[in-house]
This record gives sequence, structure tokens and C-alpha cells, in this order.
Amino acid sequence: MAASPLRIAVVIPVKDDAEPLQRCLTALARQTKPPDQIIIVDNNSTDSTPAVALDAHVRVLSETHPGIAAASAAGYDAATTDLIARLDADSLPSDRWVASILDAFTRHPGIGAVTGPATFTDGPRWLRTPAAIVYLGLYYALVATALGHLPVFGSNFALRADVWRDIRTEVHRDDTLMHDDMDLAIHIGPTRRIRFEPRMSLGISMRPLTTMTGSGLRIHRGIHTLTAHWPNELPWLRAYRRLKDRLR
Repeated sequence: MAASPLRIAVVIPVKDDAEPLQRCLTALARQTKPPDQIIIVDNNSTDSTPAVALDAHVRVLSETHPGIAAASAAGYDAATTDLIARLDADSLPSDRWVASILDAFTRHPGIGAVTGPATFTDGPRWLRTPAAIVYLGLYYALVATALGHLPVFGSNFALRADVWRDIRTEVHRDDTLMHDDMDLAIHIGPTRRIRFEPRMSLGISMRPLTTMTGSGLRIHRGIHTLTAHWPNELPWLRAYRRLKDRLR
């Protein structure tokens, strides 16, 4: 008997993101394989973001505790599908983004999560591709070194719902300084595999990286996320647990 097709929810945490959210929802409407659920979690918006979400006839939740981690976790909790994907409001997924995720999990049943690449959709045209390569290349390389395995990229990843249920009480959803994607990756790994899927392409905004304040905050949050998990999650301890699990 053939296995039932996997069902997928897309979670989008938002705060004052009316215009980018509209573009993101338009991109999701063009998917060759539409998601089974779209869950938008409003995190105390003061603009027309909630109205944009309601007009799209998708599920809209409110999370009053500030921070992307809290809003995202509320969306993951609400999903009732086999897979949970995550986008930011300024993410612009390619038309086959959902299909690529479903195919990756179908072809690789042993993986716990998938993550993918991104390109910049704004800023000087000549700078978009090289800047994205440097930005994401550094993120994946540095965080993988600190974790002992591939991390997930918060604007473009998906995980199995049962993995989320296993770790939902371990993640730091109420810590506003926590880098939520790094925190997730720490708890998904080192014994669950995270796969990089190059077909999961999408566009993201360069805005958070155009100011020293934005870049500095990301670095500060990254350091805070790693040190909050030490000493139990030091890289060599994680590598040892990963090796031990593979040798079973």
C-alpha cells in the first residue's frame, strides 16, 4: 500500500509587515503544490498586517509575548500537518518551494529537517548575488562549526511535526534575544539529520544587514544563543554524541 502524501503547514511570524506579507502570500498562492495550511502569527503589529492576513483567508493567530521565537513557536504548536515550514514575511519563495520540501522529505525519510538557500531581492543589483553567497555562506559555516552539524536558516526551512513535538518544551521561546533558528538547530541536532536542499530557493530582503545596528544585533543574538546552551552543548560534546549515535 502506498504511503499517504505528506501534508505541510507554512508558518509566518509577523510584526508590522503588511507590504512584504502581501508579497509573500502572493508567492505562496503561485505554488505548484499549495501548502495544506498557512498560519500567520501576529506579534503585536500596529499597522495593517492583521488585516492583510485576514484578507488572505488563512489562519491568523496572535502572540503577545514579544519576539520571533515566541511567535514562531505558537505557529508550530498550531500546525496539524506532517511537516512544518517557516518563512519570514519578507521571504519570496519560488513557485516550486513547497514541492521541493515535500520531495526532499519523501526521498529522505530519515531526515528531521531541511533548509535551503536564498538570494537578496533588494539593494544594488550587482551586489545581491555575491552578498547573499557571503552572508549565507558565513552563517552556515560558522554556525555549523559551533554546532557540529548543519544549522537551519530561519527564513527558509522545514521540519517534521514530530520533531517539533519532541523539542517544543526545550526551545527558548520566551527569550527575546535568542536566535530562534539557531536554538531550533541546537535541539534538532546532533542526532537528527538536517539536510541542505538547494531547490528550496527563495528571495529575502537585505534590509536587516544594511545598518550596523541590525548586523550587530544579529551577532549579539548569535553569541547569546550559543553561550546560553553551554556547557552541555559545547561543539566537541555535540560531535561526540553525533558520532555515538551513528555507531549504534
